[in-house]
Order: sequence, then C-alpha cells, then structure tokens
Amino acid sequence: MLIVLLVLIVLCYVGLIGMTYWITILAFFTFILVVSGFFYINPNGSRVLTLFGKYKGTVKENGFYWTNPFFAKRAISLRARNFESDKVKVNDKRGNPILISVITVWRVKDSYKAAFEVDDYTTFVKLQSYSAVRNLAGQYCYDNFDDEQKEITLRSGMQEINHALEHELSERLAIAGIEVMEARIGHLAYAEEIAGAMLKRQQAEAIVAARFKIVEGAVSMVEMALKDLSGKNIIDLDEERKAQMVSNLMIVLCGDKDISPVINTGSLY
Repeated sequence: MLIVLLVLIVLCYVGLIGMTYWITILAFFTFILVVSGFFYINPNGSRVLTLFGKYKGTVKENGFYWTNPFFAKRAISLRARNFESDKVKVNDKRGNPILISVITVWRVKDSYKAAFEVDDYTTFVKLQSYSAVRNLAGQYCYDNFDDEQKEITLRSGMQEINHALEHELSERLAIAGIEVMEARIGHLAYAEEIAGAMLKRQQAEAIVAARFKIVEGAVSMVEMALKDLSGKNIIDLDEERKAQMVSNLMIVLCGDKDISPVINTGSLY
C-alpha cells in the first residue's frame, strides 16, 4: 500500500495525473487504513496486539473495537479444548510393554505466554502430553503380581495416577500459559506381545482366589457340622472317625465335579 501511495505522489508531482484524481485516491486509501483498525472479540476470545514487533496488550472483553491500524492483531481462543492422544507403546516400571493414551482438557489462561513463549501452543500441548504420559508410565507398574503389595499401580490406582498426570502436565504447560482443567488415562492395556501371557496369569489368579473362597467356606461348614453333632449329642465320633468325616466333607465341598455318594449299609466301624 505504501509503495502504491509513493508512486501516486510521484505521478502527481510530475503532472501525469490531476489533483482531483489524487484526492480521490488518497481518500480511498485513508478509508481502507481506518477500516483496517476495526476488530471484534467473540465470547471466550482474545486478540494479542503488537506494533512492529512490540507487544502492546491483549483484549479479552467481547465487543467491537477500533485501534491503531498498524497494530497486528492475533486471535487466540480462550475456550476449553480436548486432546486425546494416540495409543503409544511404553514400558512400565517393571519393563513390561503396555499401550497407553491420555485425554487432556485444557485452555489458554495467559494469551501473552501462549503467543510469545512457545512457537505453536497447540503443538506444544500435544508433545508435552505424550512426554508426560511416557514419563508417568515408567514410574508405576501396570499391575501387582503379589496381592500382598500395597504399591499404587496404573490399573488399581487410577484416581492417584490421574491426579499425578494432571499435576505434571500443569507444570509442563505453565510456560505456555496453558491451564490444565483435567487429565486422565484414556486407554490402558498390555502390548500384544505379552497380552496372552498376562491374560493367563490373571485367569490363574482368579482360579486361585475362587478356590481360596471355596476352601474357606468348606472349612467353616465342616467346623459347624462337627460342632452341631457334638453339641446335640447326635453321635460320638473318635478322632479317627472325625478325621475321616472331615476328609469326606472336604472332598464333597471342594470338588469341581459332581460327587457320587456311597451308602454304607453295614456297621459304622
């Protein structure tokens, strides 16, 4: 625009164009210059104003404004945004490969930092989210092999893990003026190469836990049966017969197949 204006001044000076044309063209460029200073702000929006590389301020109140036409006006949204990462393969604390993803809800809190502290704040959020979830996965085990352990794991301590992830992301994104509203694990599973082996381990744990409950219940039933027989004087059993009775009841109660009873028609002894 300035180059065109200079050319017109030179042409007017040498007499190639008349003064009337010059005034009309000058008025037109003045109108264009004035109009370029108008801008508007939508709700949860902002404009960062700079003049020839110097920061002049940020407008966050929604409405219609006019400012210096030479101001550069960069729009930055203050709305909440969601980012769901792809599933990435990382190693947990024990070195087991797992697949994990993260869901982050964030928004720009400081427009100045978002505009000038990082090159591209949206890309910065994505890269830091990947970095944070990789670092977090390496600090915890996917699951406990020993039920007696009280260590927080990725699967059992989901609330604590999400809180730690949100805290770490908040620290990482503070430099860009980003507020982390929520961060949580979106997907968590063993990698394909060990998923089959870990499934068998989980099945074995379930079987052992079920057997433990069965044996615990059977022992209680046998104890109650012996106590009732003795307390009600229904029959007196010596230690050998008690042991045989306990053995038979445990086989019946703990067996995983149907039992075929054998009726004794002779003497008990």
